[in-house]
Amino acid sequence: MQLSIRHQTRYTYSEPLAYTIQQLHLTPRIEPQQHAVHWKLLAPGHLNAYMDAYGNLSHMLTLDQAHGTLAIVAQGVVETSVPWQGRIAANDSLSPLIYTMATRLTASTQSIVALAAASLQNGRARTRHLMKLAEHIVGAVRYQSGATGVATPASEALQLGEGVCQDHAHIFLACCHARGIPARYVSGYIDPEDTGHAASHAWVDAWVSDPDYEGWISIDVTHARLMSDAYCRIAVGRDYEAAAPVRGMRHGGGEEVLDVDVRIVHQ
Repeated sequence: MQLSIRHQTRYTYSEPLAYTIQQLHLTPRIEPQQHAVHWKLLAPGHLNAYMDAYGNLSHMLTLDQAHGTLAIVAQGVVETSVPWQGRIAANDSLSPLIYTMATRLTASTQSIVALAAASLQNGRARTRHLMKLAEHIVGAVRYQSGATGVATPASEALQLGEGVCQDHAHIFLACCHARGIPARYVSGYIDPEDTGHAASHAWVDAWVSDPDYEGWISIDVTHARLMSDAYCRIAVGRDYEAAAPVRGMRHGGGEEVLDVDVRIVHQ
């Protein structure tokens, strides 16, 4: 499948800014199951490309001229293929064990431990166990836009019983980490098909030990299904903060208004 993607992030400020620095994860990962036919980033200021510690194609954006708005556009075409049973060959140089450590957003609580124990054994997991966990999470946390924010930890979203794809992913990671199973956050895009709705999406990679396979599989927790060719992978990390599409800081600007527009069409 080919996905035509356009993602615009626009910040509007009530007062002029003197300086902005942003870390961008807006370029598709180099992986066997996807290939960027063409891709470009459009932004003011200076863009410095680099590979981050997780193997994500990243950019550092700096803008040191007075500005009242900041628009960042990522667009292009990505060719994707169907990973068999969600199995991901990600060309990793890092040990999966680094993805067993909890972060502020994936810290364990008694509720997390109990949810994990209902599906997972300590240290190892099979695909069916991980899919069962995804189903439990979706049943416990209803999808509700605006119920949580990017700084909401997994434990709070679970207690609230509402959240979005980011929260589903964080709860899944927290459960896996509580049982010593490697799991990581994935940010990217999903083909909206006929829904007319497109946005950045979040899901997970988890390390499985099936009888015929040991390695990563990719699971969309929000939809309780394995990743298909309808997904474009942008970044992986230990949580949202490590894989956020745009994350940084500014000097000045007063109040900020954020507008995000994502358009995805499959070909």
